[in-house]
Amino acid sequence: MAVGLPEHIAIIMDGNGRWAQQKGLDRIYGHQQGINTVKKVVEASGEIGLKYLTLYTFSIENWNRPQAEVNALMGLMADAIVRETPELMRQKVRVRVIGHTTDLPAGVWQKMDGLIRATAENTGVTLILALSYGSRWEILEAAKKLAEDYRSGRISDLDAMTENSLAGYLTTAGIPDPDLLIRTSGECRLSNFLLWQCAYTEFYFVDKFWPDIEKDDLYLAIRNFQNRERRFGKTGEQVKNEMKS
Repeated sequence: MAVGLPEHIAIIMDGNGRWAQQKGLDRIYGHQQGINTVKKVVEASGEIGLKYLTLYTFSIENWNRPQAEVNALMGLMADAIVRETPELMRQKVRVRVIGHTTDLPAGVWQKMDGLIRATAENTGVTLILALSYGSRWEILEAAKKLAEDYRSGRISDLDAMTENSLAGYLTTAGIPDPDLLIRTSGECRLSNFLLWQCAYTEFYFVDKFWPDIEKDDLYLAIRNFQNRERRFGKTGEQVKNEMKS
């Protein structure tokens, strides 16, 4: 039975560097073009009424890339924040960030924090940027916070803990799990992204590099999602009966 519009879409924006290299260009040019794709997808998300959009912007593992590329990426991010703030405000986009943000250069984080504050009251799509993010890091940090709360007495009964309790320690606390995850470039893996949150997420893989993605690609992914049956461990018959009741 078909489902409606997803509430939350997460995207692994893959292939910027390879897109540029195939054209004989420097990898950073691919990242520049990737920013234009982000603008298209954010705009499309607002137009269709999506509530949450999470973009895997920079992983913890990405710090291991050549220093020149990392520096260029940080510079592009800082410039994009300043340049795109007026448009994000016009579209009423609310910006949030998840990740180990203390790793970011101070100047970049200062601009990002300013953007978060400026958009905090906006009522459009919530854009969640995963920056210096890794899901194993996130789960480990959640476990540490849980252990500290137990040691300090803020939690007295571990048997009373639930999955929702643990989810409250994640960086995505208060954000619904993604309904749909899209990955570009033809790769078919999660790459340490939202491992806990994607337990029942629908996956959609696109054989196009991120700079080549258009609004229509997002719409196609959503239409594919809407023709799936989400059972969450139940049988198809159970789901159909629940829909009728």
